[in-house]
Amino acid sequence: MRLTPAVVAAEREWVRERAPVVVALINETRAQLGERFGTDVATVDADQYRRAVDEVFADGDRAVNVAALVGLLRDLDVEGDYPGFVVDELLGRELAGTIAGTQPLRLLGEATFHYADVAIEDEAGPAGVADGDPAGLDDLDAALAAGFQTRLPGWEWRESESPFAVTD
Repeated sequence: MRLTPAVVAAEREWVRERAPVVVALINETRAQLGERFGTDVATVDADQYRRAVDEVFADGDRAVNVAALVGLLRDLDVEGDYPGFVVDELLGRELAGTIAGTQPLRLLGEATFHYADVAIEDEAGPAGVADGDPAGLDDLDAALAAGFQTRLPGWEWRESESPFAVTD
């Protein structure tokens, strides 16, 4: 893999164009987490998602890492599946955390990745992933959904100042 500014820009466009699949996964994940934790979580629309993608890719240091992880997961397919399962989980968790931001959002993004990866599947398989697609694509979608749903507003606990801030 060779990363250049042009490759990073191309990965940004791919992530932006994935909005129909990722936004649906974000909203499904938020609905399930909200139900599980007894809270209402705002839904996300495609414009919010694309603005957040632009924000992530505007930070060059973060952008190159996100682009590399996206590129790896888009092409990852390991013979025998199980070894690939371990690798794509590792890469997906790292991508979700990198997108989500600094602590504690990074940890929440990583944890949400595993939830989204398991909870979002239905009988037909992961949304937007067809037979013959690389095995890493479903983990890529789960990572994008987990990272961006964590980064975007809509969680009540994030809408106010922390009571633990020491300001004197």
